[in-house]
Amino acid sequence: MPIEIFSFILSAFFITYLQVWLAKPIAFKFGLVDRPNHRKLHEGSIPLVGGICVFIGISLSVLIFFPMTLEVISYVLLSGLMVTIGVIDDYKNLSVKPRLFVQVSIALAMIFLLDYKLLSLGNLFSFQNIELGHFSVVFTVLAVVGCINAFNMVDGIDGLVGLLSLIAFTALAFLLFTANIDWYILCVFFVGAITAYLMFNLNWPIKKYKKIFMGDAGSMLIGFTIIWLLCIGTQSKTPAFAPVTALWIIAVPLIDMTAIMIRRIRKGDSPFKPDREHLHHIFMRAGATPRQTLLLISGLSLLMTCLGIYLEQVSETVSLLVFLVVFFVYSYLINHIWKVLTFMRKFRKGASE
Repeated sequence: MPIEIFSFILSAFFITYLQVWLAKPIAFKFGLVDRPNHRKLHEGSIPLVGGICVFIGISLSVLIFFPMTLEVISYVLLSGLMVTIGVIDDYKNLSVKPRLFVQVSIALAMIFLLDYKLLSLGNLFSFQNIELGHFSVVFTVLAVVGCINAFNMVDGIDGLVGLLSLIAFTALAFLLFTANIDWYILCVFFVGAITAYLMFNLNWPIKKYKKIFMGDAGSMLIGFTIIWLLCIGTQSKTPAFAPVTALWIIAVPLIDMTAIMIRRIRKGDSPFKPDREHLHHIFMRAGATPRQTLLLISGLSLLMTCLGIYLEQVSETVSLLVFLVVFFVYSYLINHIWKVLTFMRKFRKGASE
């Protein structure tokens, strides 16, 4: 089995790696590049081909190794639709409405074509499972849209969405494999494909690689795939893990997105309005380098994922309570950190004058 898993990783890795080399000149030719602006402080135009290449690596690996069932074909088609709207967004900078329309449509396709939906929240209060009933459709749509946008919003510095998704896919691979659910292979494919992407995105271990970005196509593909796997893992006849554990697997993107949306709404802004107030911005404004920020946030995500898997063995109720405590502490600290940073900037500005 380890040899088989290694072959799955290599398959997705080499296909994605090759696609990056082929896609970079095409991206420059057609203008599919990310240019610096007031929010994007990188140097020069960077090809937005990471998501496309990951999708090709995953899709070809799935077609080679997976049996062609309705579920597998549906995943490839729906993820392809997600990547397509992401590429259009990368190229033309779409408004929120068409993106949400496609995301909701994909969620509805999962529900009504495949019967993939969140029916139960698990035994959160230690007496019986909480069934969603007729509310399951609305809840599933919100979960799909939320997870897609959580990973889309967290993609703010080199390597961040890649490393956070590697942690999530590794955890999902372990949990699904332990429960004998074959979808763990998809997680393994993503580990290989994202590793290939990160080599270019982080210029590591070979410095001469020219940088590429994941783009909205990639971050939305990752968010969609993770919620697809979370739905399978928590709602199967024999669940691989409890629904509350899913919160821990995507804890950092989820908590950061929720906290920042609440902050934007309080300020009277759209919850989808871009800004520079995410967790990675806070670390860098506090003096951390981008690479230090990447390691700090990734380490936090790994810690929370491991904590969630451990708490599943204790109690779903305890796991939920601890998660809520973490969320409220995070929100409190973030709000106060911004006030401290604002005060420090004003103080330094006054001192310099």
